Amino acid sequence: MLLVTTYKLDELAVEAGVAPRTVRYYVQRGLLPAPEFRGKDTAYGREHLARLRAIKVLQQAHLPLEEIQARLAGAGVDEIERIARLATEGPPRAAAALCPGPDPAPPAPGAGPARGERWERVEIADGVELHVRSDAPERSRRIALDIESRYATLAPKGSR
Repeated sequence: MLLVTTYKLDELAVEAGVAPRTVRYYVQRGLLPAPEFRGKDTAYGREHLARLRAIKVLQQAHLPLEEIQARLAGAGVDEIERIARLATEGPPRAAAALCPGPDPAPPAPGAGPARGERWERVEIADGVELHVRSDAPERSRRIALDIESRYATLAPKGSR
């Protein structure tokens, strides 16, 4: 017997940790499929919940909604649920799983946990960011400031 879980709008929002208004907005933007109508009520299912959780994970990776929509467009429910599960693995593992490329090097022996690291984000131009760890050495911070001063003037006004 196949058990199908459905949610009303408020139930889905609570389960996903978002506002009902956010759910409606994502449906309007095409990030979520439209809900089924069952009589006077709408019914949301497993895919809706998985998509909302995946959207949260991708937003935490600082992806814009347009890119999130593109990534989720052709994905099946299983792939979307895999992305949604990344939230439980913490930001470093989630970011590594979302960004293609070689596996990151393991932390150096004796290095403290990455949890609690704070990063500053510097927007260089539209779509280009520079990330600097808040406890980075002064030389590294100067390099970041130099890059920002060299390239920030290339960004159109209002994009920063």
